[in-house]
Amino acid sequence: MILRAASSIYAAAASWRRRWYSRDPARSRTLGRPVISVGSLSVGGAGKTPVVAYIARLLAKHGERPAILSRGYGRRTVHDGVTVVSDGAAVLAGVDLAGDEPLMLARALPGVPVLVGANRYLSGRTAEEKLGASVHLLDDGFQHFQLRRDVDLLVTGEEDLTDTPLPGGRLREPRLAARHADAALVHASYGAEAERIARVLGIATVFRVERTLGVPRLIPSGDTVIVPTDEPVFGVAGIAKPDAFFTGLASAGWRVAGTMKFPDHHIFTDRDVARITAAAQAAGATIVMTTEKDAVRLEGRNLGTLSVAAVPLTIIVEPASSFAAWLFDRVQAARSKK
Repeated sequence: MILRAASSIYAAAASWRRRWYSRDPARSRTLGRPVISVGSLSVGGAGKTPVVAYIARLLAKHGERPAILSRGYGRRTVHDGVTVVSDGAAVLAGVDLAGDEPLMLARALPGVPVLVGANRYLSGRTAEEKLGASVHLLDDGFQHFQLRRDVDLLVTGEEDLTDTPLPGGRLREPRLAARHADAALVHASYGAEAERIARVLGIATVFRVERTLGVPRLIPSGDTVIVPTDEPVFGVAGIAKPDAFFTGLASAGWRVAGTMKFPDHHIFTDRDVARITAAAQAAGATIVMTTEKDAVRLEGRNLGTLSVAAVPLTIIVEPASSFAAWLFDRVQAARSKK
């Protein structure tokens, strides 16, 4: 009862905040280049970061110079102003200054500037004036009303239909807020399922997100490694939905002999590393498999004779050609109004 009441209060406050910004456009600042927001209704685990990477590659392939603007959640060292994680030519900040997801994006996307800071308008101005950005990707931007967006993409799935607002559930806004999105990017197994979810959320334009696990890469060398399916592996994840990662490993054919989960954005201590090492060895595993996000925080830690490999999560937005055409039409329309 108490949680239900608290959720109702939170939902009302979140709705009021959205209305407050929408009533006066001057309350949001406008950048000189188009802004594509990738966001979600829920906290953590929606799969926004792989979507940001996918769209950044798509934009770059078509001759754009995208810049990623992130809050840099989970940074251990926070400075005022803007931290340039990557200027597109080189990675300039480590995990403490960048945060795990921005650093992961910077390493995965050569040629794409990545900037972090609480003031994402300031980050965007820096990207435009100093780094030649032609378009911005606002990471986790559905509730970031301080910056005006030209394209609002909502990453969602079945779980959003039955969830409730914080603190009783994981939603940052009531489900009705979804109708403000320009398009839904739905994690679903087939098109009809994605269309049903988008229809319930009140979003007319819908695309399906297809997820697959890629080839593991050793840490820290980055070399690909072939892990036989009959060899026991040990899964480690400090993300919002660790069980989904462990299930993915098993579904991909690996024999998961044991797992260990940590909170999202967890900073691994010496004690954590010792626990992982002991548990993996007790399970008979010779390799620890983790997420790319966790890999940037496990990098350089000594797990004895155990190898550590990051398993990348790759996504495709389907139908790919329709999504690309729709997105570039929106970007060009926004550019013509600047």
